[in-house]
Amino acid sequence: MSPTSPLEPFGARLRRAMDTRGPLCVGIDPHGSLLRAWDLDDDIAGLERFTRTTVEALADRVAVLKPQSAFFERFGSRGIAVLEKAVEEARAAGALVLMDAKRGDIGSTMAAYAATYLDQDSPLFSDAVTVSPYLGFGSLRPALDAAAGSGAGVFVLALTSNPEGAEVQRATAADGRSLAQLMLDHMAAENAGASPLGSVGAVVGATLGDAGVDLAINGPLLAPGIGAQGATPQDLPGVFGAAVGNVVPSVSRGVLRHGPDTGALRAAAERFADEVRTAVGAAR
Repeated sequence: MSPTSPLEPFGARLRRAMDTRGPLCVGIDPHGSLLRAWDLDDDIAGLERFTRTTVEALADRVAVLKPQSAFFERFGSRGIAVLEKAVEEARAAGALVLMDAKRGDIGSTMAAYAATYLDQDSPLFSDAVTVSPYLGFGSLRPALDAAAGSGAGVFVLALTSNPEGAEVQRATAADGRSLAQLMLDHMAAENAGASPLGSVGAVVGATLGDAGVDLAINGPLLAPGIGAQGATPQDLPGVFGAAVGNVVPSVSRGVLRHGPDTGALRAAAERFADEVRTAVGAAR
């Protein structure tokens, strides 16, 4: 564990950010087609310009920024350097940073991933990270423990927005629960007693219609799929039901396509945040 003093628990920090800045997560996904749409080259200079513009436009106003690590890793060490700078600057401007890395492994390897993203002394330390539990929920223990020790969060894949996910996530465990429900029940156990919100969240696609699972995990529910994947803020109550107040909708291309103009990026993010507030408020 890092000797640095732990932060206030992620769940409490996220609840406050959502209440003050609006319940929205904006992804930073610098894939080639978006760089070209911004009239940037698909190279390290384009990556740096795209990332810096997005952080400068949004980090002082949205609750969560979610860089997708793969789009930086593809440029090697220079891309990781851009990612490190983005994480530092976004957090300094007040946004919570959720690293979308979807790491999943066992033992010392999982511990190394945890040290990368959840140790405050790491240059890639983030407020939370996405992880995959499908090597068994217990394989996540090093990340869960590291997050708890630093005041960070972990978002665990449960029911993802890609259609292929169902063949694993909807499969039936030995006790009759779906694997997704089994994972959600583990998350609920991790969050037991936390207030105002636990720090172990679930990833549940906003495109699913009726999720068909119990989402009362006392933790945040990251909902990808808003915007380009076809879901809208108005779909959230139908998917998440009584848990809709803990949803963190995630938008990437729906906001980023308005760049590189910073005013247009900010206006797009604000529109989505307002639509989410309206949809969630009407459902309560």
